[in-house]
Amino acid sequence: MSKPPTPELPQQHPGPDSVHTAMDAVYNWNYEPEIDQLRTLYANALDRQWIALRDLDWEHEIDKEAFCETFNLGGLPVAETKFWKSLPLETRWQVSRTSSAFMLSNFLHGEQGALMVAGQLVSAVPHMDGKFYAATQTLDEARHVEAFAAYVNKMGEVHPISEGLKQLLDNVFATDDWMFKAVGMQVVTEGLALYFFRDMRNQTKEVLLQKLLTYVARDEARHTGYGIKYLSHVVPSLSESQKQAIGDFAFETTRLLMASRAGMTMRDRIMSIWESAGVDPNEALQKLAAERDVMALQLERTGGRYGPVSGFIIPTLRSIGLYSDRTAAHFKQMWTETQGAEAAQRYADSDAELPEDLEHWVNAGFETL
Repeated sequence: MSKPPTPELPQQHPGPDSVHTAMDAVYNWNYEPEIDQLRTLYANALDRQWIALRDLDWEHEIDKEAFCETFNLGGLPVAETKFWKSLPLETRWQVSRTSSAFMLSNFLHGEQGALMVAGQLVSAVPHMDGKFYAATQTLDEARHVEAFAAYVNKMGEVHPISEGLKQLLDNVFATDDWMFKAVGMQVVTEGLALYFFRDMRNQTKEVLLQKLLTYVARDEARHTGYGIKYLSHVVPSLSESQKQAIGDFAFETTRLLMASRAGMTMRDRIMSIWESAGVDPNEALQKLAAERDVMALQLERTGGRYGPVSGFIIPTLRSIGLYSDRTAAHFKQMWTETQGAEAAQRYADSDAELPEDLEHWVNAGFETL
């Protein structure tokens, strides 16, 4: 049994922080199952626990060459290009390590946020089945924090939380309505995390990271499923104004993570990291532009920067009954401002559907891990 390394936060990392929260804690004196789908998720969660200390090989040294295949730039599959492969290994390692450390650090911070929100949901949700599942998710999230912290430490640096993600988490903590918490965390944040974890897992050849992301993504599939099943149970009984308010909150949560107008996006931060690692972003982007055809197939598969939104978040909101014309207009405006009218229309016309079985979708090709 190998012991994961203890994370050591850099001196510039912020100390303890806080945000005021206020919500009602709801008792439920009915202990019989009320929502069978949630009770089944709870049983599955109990059956599929894993232990980071036992099930991951922390003695494994990160394979630099394999890790460099993990790198992408804001959805652009840079690692597929001749330009990227022509760079010296140490340059590729420095760029991919620094950029991925930023991404993985934010995964780590996001998991802490999910841990705290799951604890809130135990108290806030009205159904006992919902409380049971939220309790198992709380344990899952603690394990994710432990595992990501250990892996990021192996990479040698932990980055502070991005401003957009911090604002997103503060908003979810602060709301006193459990349905807003569920759509903000379970549907949007967990849904995007699930998409990103699976995509990075499919791309990387680094063995420890691949196994870690597979284990975490399996948990996230249940967490997202919890939000979908629970909200699908309650949304039909809501008024149009309530649905509108929750849909607005879902959009704003997505915007903060993917396209903040204040310039807080992760892609912007990754560009600055790339520059600090010794690669001129402008020169690199010019050379990458000459290899559009190489990246086109990968971009078609992932949808690029907003693929997770048009291909996963919107189908999820649609399946729950929270994707109104108003919500669609919000997303189209966001895409128009950040990508242009043509790209906005392409995203808006997407007819992607949510996978019927999220766990099967996660496990495809990695069933033996």
